[in-house]
Amino acid sequence: MSDTASITPPAPTRAPDPLLAAVRGGVRVLDLGRRLYIGMPQSPNHPAYWHTLPRRHGDRIRADGGSAANDMLVMGTHVGTHIDALAHVSHNGRLYGGADARAAGVGGVYPDHGVHTIAPMVRRGVLLDVPAALGAEVCEPGYEITVADLEAAERRQGTPVGPGDVVLVRSGWGRRFDDPGRDTFIGHDSGVPGVSEAGAQWLAARGVHAAGADSIAFERLAPGAGHASLPAHRVLLVEAGIYIVETLDLEEIAAQAVHEFTFVLSPLPLFGATGSPVRPLAVISDPAAGDGRG
Repeated sequence: MSDTASITPPAPTRAPDPLLAAVRGGVRVLDLGRRLYIGMPQSPNHPAYWHTLPRRHGDRIRADGGSAANDMLVMGTHVGTHIDALAHVSHNGRLYGGADARAAGVGGVYPDHGVHTIAPMVRRGVLLDVPAALGAEVCEPGYEITVADLEAAERRQGTPVGPGDVVLVRSGWGRRFDDPGRDTFIGHDSGVPGVSEAGAQWLAARGVHAAGADSIAFERLAPGAGHASLPAHRVLLVEAGIYIVETLDLEEIAAQAVHEFTFVLSPLPLFGATGSPVRPLAVISDPAAGDGRG
């Protein structure tokens, strides 16, 4: 064999990854998820969060002196910060795309509409800070967020909503999450501010990928009515195939006036489930946090 034939050609040089360069240039991460703890406020329609330690340090000790603790969790998939899959809501017996809701869940799972079908999200995120647009700190209990309110926030911030975006609507109600007791945040008697049916149609017309809010139901809950009527869920999940993220923590991101960002979210791959706990992130550039290699 000749010397020429034995030479291995060099591997092709891969072009620098602009995303990696941006990360090396420095990013700041804002956590939009709520801490999970026993007794936290939640919708009364779902199993509560419970955490216990079946094994504690010292229960079993290895010969080398090591020990380990472990956990067991019990919770509904729509507790804490979570995402609704298309299997979560039906209307007149139909899911998104016209699927028969009963037939789709035969066997106790939803193979075609379950949360495992939601791809991880790395998308443009837009925060619409409604109270700021209204000149208030928080929307009043039971306040219905209108199309005019959404458009006012959009104009004020200079962040037009576009196809494929994830739009997070702040009502300010999230600041009540850690109030003593659960009733304040749940707001059954007082009502809870949220997006109107027309507001949901506005989001659908913009072609958003997902929509979120800082309350347990995304949409407005009328005083004393609880979850008796959820038209925005019907519009987004059943009619438009748009995912809903609920119980977000939007206070820090609003305080820092971050209205446009890279939104990152990945549901747990729970096969056939109607939802999943999530920990969404808002990522923005921050040269001060760079590693010097950007």
